[in-house]
Amino acid sequence: MSSPTPLQPPTLAAATAMFIEVLVVGIGTLTTLTLLLIALIGPVTTAKVVPATDSTLVAGSALAAAYALGVLTDRVADAAFMPIDRRLRTASFPTETAYARARLQLAEIPSLAAQADYARSRTRICRGWALNTTALALTSTLALLRYSFDRRPLIISAIVALGLLIAFGFYRSWHTLTAISYSKLAEQTALPSPTLPHPTPAPLQPGAGTTGIPTSGSSGSTP
Repeated sequence: MSSPTPLQPPTLAAATAMFIEVLVVGIGTLTTLTLLLIALIGPVTTAKVVPATDSTLVAGSALAAAYALGVLTDRVADAAFMPIDRRLRTASFPTETAYARARLQLAEIPSLAAQADYARSRTRICRGWALNTTALALTSTLALLRYSFDRRPLIISAIVALGLLIAFGFYRSWHTLTAISYSKLAEQTALPSPTLPHPTPAPLQPGAGTTGIPTSGSSGSTP
């Protein structure tokens, strides 16, 4: 009989989710830097460089660079959004001690802890892409200024307006998700622990003692 397949450890699942989350943010940062490079070197040099980038080595290097840039962008976004994050947290938790205690209580409930991790992953992606989209709108404008095409002012204006609108959408999503996460955490950890009912003792047999074993004076044959 074959042994059952072991379950995936929670730590491995969390690490995988974190890797994907950082990579998603880092791809946007890498695209921003690519557009900035195009704006600096111009269309002629870009046309010469593009064929050299079609290789597995470059693709692997770009993936590694995207992950590293994702870590950096996440730290920058965390520092930029921290004042607003603290205000949202204070609305549900007056002190840092109360927040830390709630996090510890939530960690004891695996199903709720998994939902909280998923919510935090979404907020970090929205936070990182709020910065990425703003930077993409700026670098796209700089890159397009190096090219000549019809209706360039109109197209550039539309790209900037759309980029800033999407960036604001990411910010509002982060703001809403963060406020809801703190509110839910306060509600879930404020609920009293359920009281387990006391077991009803089984009735004693006739002639039985406190242990339920017949005493010497009970009915039955005597040795």
